[in-house]
Amino acid sequence: QVQLVESGGGSVEAGGSLRLSCTGSPYSTLISCMAWFRQAPGKEREGVAAIYTIGGHTYYSDSVKGRFTISQNSRENTKYLQMDSLKPEDTAMYYCAAGPSGACKWPFVRPDFTYWGQGAQVTVSS
Repeated sequence: QVQLVESGGGSVEAGGSLRLSCTGSPYSTLISCMAWFRQAPGKEREGVAAIYTIGGHTYYSDSVKGRFTISQNSRENTKYLQMDSLKPEDTAMYYCAAGPSGACKWPFVRPDFTYWGQGAQVTVSS
């Protein structure tokens, strides 16, 4: 059973930056796609960014493209979400997700991901 542990998040003013981290253990060859989703109160969970672990191809939602960057440290089995130029509408609970290679496509969707982190709160004030 793969466990995803998230860290980072917090509160920041609009225009600021935050970084989320997600470490998966144990290492599993079944995981080829890592992603970040977010869910604001009263809204559905939406995909934000995804990365294909073999090759590093990335996918971004239009709402974060150019502001967020997903990256990986394969040696540490850790994925990051660097969030810059944050806006109040970015406020949400952010979830790390992992799944097979087929999960990495646009749009990437929640049912394709097998493992989930516990969530990290990101709050952006105006």
